Amino acid sequence: MKVAAKRKSSEYRQGESPAVLVKENGVAAYLVEAKSYEAMTKRLRLLEGLAQGEKAIAEGRVVSHSRAKKRMARWLK
Repeated sequence: MKVAAKRKSSEYRQGESPAVLVKENGVAAYLVEAKSYEAMTKRLRLLEGLAQGEKAIAEGRVVSHSRAKKRMARWLK
């Protein structure tokens, strides 16, 4: 597997669609550009933050805008 991964990574050209490394039982790895990977990671963090916010709203863990301003005042000076 290691040899196949090295060969595939040397053949991979930037700007192409992701390359797939396959084992007998399925996909072993995807090769993507570093920039694409970083963008996906950033987007995932954003989506996880949104999901946490939606969960907090659903659970009633919210405060009013004026209360939030008071709580954040020490950081917003």
